[in-house]
Amino acid sequence: MLRTVSDAESAAQDDVGAGAQLQGAFEVNSLAELVADVVEATGLLPADKIAFVRDRARTGSFAQAIIDEGLASGESIARSFALRHNLALVDIVENGVSPEAAELIPLHVLERVCAIPYAIDGDKLLIAVSDPQNVHALDELRLATKYQLEIAVATRDDIEVEIRRLSRAAEAFGARAMFEEEEEIEEVGDDEDDLEADDGISDAPLVRLVNSLIFQAAEDGASDMHFEPQKDGIIVRFRIDGVLHEIQRIPKRMTAGVTTRLKVLAKLDIAERRKPQDGRISLNARTAGRMLDIRVATLPTVDGEKLSMRLLDKSKKAPTLEELGLPDDMRKSLSEIIRRPTGALLVTGPTGSGKSTSLYAVLSEINRMEINIVTIEDPVEYRLAGVNQIQINIKAGLTFAAALRSILRSDPDVVMVGEIRDAETAKISIEAALTGHLVLSTLHTNDAPGAITRLNEMGVEPFLTGSAVTAVLAQRLARKLCSHCCEMYNPSSDELLRNRVSPEAMAASDGMAFYRKKGCPRCSQTGYKGRIGIYQLLQMTEEIESLAVKRATREELEAMATEQGMRSLWDDGLAKVVSGVTSLEELGRVLV
Repeated sequence: MLRTVSDAESAAQDDVGAGAQLQGAFEVNSLAELVADVVEATGLLPADKIAFVRDRARTGSFAQAIIDEGLASGESIARSFALRHNLALVDIVENGVSPEAAELIPLHVLERVCAIPYAIDGDKLLIAVSDPQNVHALDELRLATKYQLEIAVATRDDIEVEIRRLSRAAEAFGARAMFEEEEEIEEVGDDEDDLEADDGISDAPLVRLVNSLIFQAAEDGASDMHFEPQKDGIIVRFRIDGVLHEIQRIPKRMTAGVTTRLKVLAKLDIAERRKPQDGRISLNARTAGRMLDIRVATLPTVDGEKLSMRLLDKSKKAPTLEELGLPDDMRKSLSEIIRRPTGALLVTGPTGSGKSTSLYAVLSEINRMEINIVTIEDPVEYRLAGVNQIQINIKAGLTFAAALRSILRSDPDVVMVGEIRDAETAKISIEAALTGHLVLSTLHTNDAPGAITRLNEMGVEPFLTGSAVTAVLAQRLARKLCSHCCEMYNPSSDELLRNRVSPEAMAASDGMAFYRKKGCPRCSQTGYKGRIGIYQLLQMTEEIESLAVKRATREELEAMATEQGMRSLWDDGLAKVVSGVTSLEELGRVLV
């Protein structure tokens, strides 16, 4: 998408109009004060925000400071630049970048000036920059190529993503090229210096290839990496938004080196290939904006060792209750529940459904100086200031049950147990909820009523369950439709029936437009980008407590809770489909 920004288009959006009033004067130190005065005079931002951003801008761009603080979007800044200088605004993600054009200017120059060549038009090189006012950068670009430059404007984020992609591609190509020149790869031993270098600095081809894959996973927001051995090599797959995608195939001759490199980084025994091993890698992926703690697990298969890597982002902030996607009434009820001094809140769902993230959001909501919060986790996924977080260590004997017994003697007000895995942990947690503590934990059940029966099956007395549990939150994670490419359509009656839409709901939605996936470069042609929660909240009442004491079945508990106003996961999911957040197809995938 390539266009010149018009005054009418700019005025159509509030944030664009704000950017236009700045007259493109988002510049480093010398102009930061002037722009701050202009913004303050026009009343675009409150005085306290102006002072804060002015201080941030002393060491960099005023525009970037505004973006970092969430006061304006990168697209707004780029559009204002394009309007100010009468330049084209280009979407390089949608347009694509020509490899031939990108090769015409050295990568280190592009990184320094934040620019990307995206096409060649005769003797003209079309190049996108993030800041057309930086004349020194433009001069450097003109000196770096014999082509005549045609300048356009793109967002800084899009340009940086493309530069990182080019850098990774160059590293991977260089690694493969060096292996192509070798006639034979010898078995890697313990004394190989290149693979023992776990600082990511070594220039060995294998090291560069592995580092490139890890940084690509960080860049793509992957939660897991899989290195799966096949007869002809290794398949590399990333789990992005809960779904695995094949990223690359590594040739057979590189298999042993890649596996050994990863095991060295994870401090595993490279000579042991017959039994599973567990390790970890700490990585500062600053270029991707993530501080990663990577858990590595090996598994012997008939074709070789499979490696699974869980990427935990240590720099990521815990979400708020508002960011989880809870319906307003459910969020209000949950806020009241978690402010009670005692009781147990259980979050249920399958592995990877976001249970721990929901608990972190709850902890962020109630965290304050007046209370003592202690967590027991495996692993610690978010770092929370003011919260005492304990990492489980099975080898040292620090299990959930052992840690829970200890922390109950340390005067906690709130205890978060990462997962109730056994009868002992279940009994201690429920008893703690009855003796003056607020207990937060997770269980693996399909829905909220199933958590009550699961505790009974684990040996917790029914009368204790009814008295201790205050609420159960069941959830799933559904992929969100990509806002850049989703398309509107009218579903057929058959499609609605296949997705368990009731006749009443079908009648109410007659003629209503739904949205479905399409696919574009921004979502890697998947049609989805990001995820949102689908929820079901069961609140303990006298009637449900009576049923729990009588060891009622899951169906009986569900019927009573539904009669008292509990909505199903399908109800919440359909509401998000109707609002255009996700699709019927995705809802059917996560709620089988």
